[in-house]
Amino acid sequence: MFRNYMLTAWKVFLRRKMFTAINLLCIVLTLVVLMVVAALLQNTFYPTGVEGKSARFVQMVMVESSHTDKGGRRRGTLGYKMIAQYLKPLKGVEAVSVFSFPQAVSVYQADRVNDRQMRLTDAEYWKILDFALVSGRTLNADDVEQGRMVAVINRSTAQQLFPGQTWLGQKFNANGQVFSVVGVVQDEMHINAYSDIWVPLTSAPSSDYKDKLFGMFSTMILAYRAEDLPAIKRQIVEVAKTVQYPDPNQFNTTRFWGDSKLQLFARTLLADQTEEGGAGKLLAIIITLMVLFMMLPALNLVNLNVGRIMERSSEIGVRKAFGATSRQLVAQLVLENVLLCLAGGAIGLVCAAGALWWLESSGLVPYLKVHLNFAVFGYGLLITLVFGVLSGLIPALKMARLDPVHALKGTA
Repeated sequence: MFRNYMLTAWKVFLRRKMFTAINLLCIVLTLVVLMVVAALLQNTFYPTGVEGKSARFVQMVMVESSHTDKGGRRRGTLGYKMIAQYLKPLKGVEAVSVFSFPQAVSVYQADRVNDRQMRLTDAEYWKILDFALVSGRTLNADDVEQGRMVAVINRSTAQQLFPGQTWLGQKFNANGQVFSVVGVVQDEMHINAYSDIWVPLTSAPSSDYKDKLFGMFSTMILAYRAEDLPAIKRQIVEVAKTVQYPDPNQFNTTRFWGDSKLQLFARTLLADQTEEGGAGKLLAIIITLMVLFMMLPALNLVNLNVGRIMERSSEIGVRKAFGATSRQLVAQLVLENVLLCLAGGAIGLVCAAGALWWLESSGLVPYLKVHLNFAVFGYGLLITLVFGVLSGLIPALKMARLDPVHALKGTA
């Protein structure tokens, strides 16, 4: 019986190429966009690999200072002194790292100049992030303490600067400073890991940064366990109240928060100053947009299926005249929709993998590495199947109850 349904469904697909193609296109496009967006969101908010410990750390970028009486206000990025004096002494944390944002630098060699991104980091940075080491070593506490002119570079930079040569021990000039390569790591594209070159923060030409509460730095605070993060976040909020400024008449109140990756993005995007950072609002917006996106092609699929089944009234009348039962007709029509959705899902999975591969290899986003989210694919395919079954079941029930004479005349 099932084999007969399958053969009949296949014949219907071959006869009705236009309907089949349009239905497949709706399903494929829906799943491809859904999976690509989900993969990018997962890579941003819940990464694996180099930032695989993100479930155990919070990060801080912005600090907001104001004066309760005089109304002065400043919102900017953290300075080294703010992190070293108020955040490094936090209790119950495994590591606190201070590092700069990537800065554009010019790397001078004998006959060429390359533009690269460079970060200043401390030793804790390399304990919190799990870079894949290609050769050599990463920066350590001695490098930072002694201000050594050493650097870690990524694989792409090593291949471009020193093609066909041994990478370790090579020297290069970056903005007038000469560094020696001590390690090479894999290319990474994450908010905290992205760069081409990493050097000790103490190798900066000037040490003036050490005295500034505002500056060009960010911090990651690693907990021993993920369960410790709520207590650490509360500690950070309380520490903000103890910040002292050189001129108390300028600012006397400080606010900053320890954020997860999602909270940091939400706080920046929504300018939310609550402790939660607007993460719940952002998630609600993302989920709503994705549901709306799924609804549009799903409703289109319903209309196409209704039209496809209703115009087959003559065929259904013939089958009923030759003894087909209503149950058999409904089963056939629903099975056709299910097979169509499964075929669209298989094509969508392949196309999504191809789209992600193209994104990685195109260079539109440097060093991007993304993977398919099969859970999202499963949910998307399930929703598509549900709509496919419903869109086939409702008109199928109506057509299966038709009198054969009316069906043959096309007066359904």
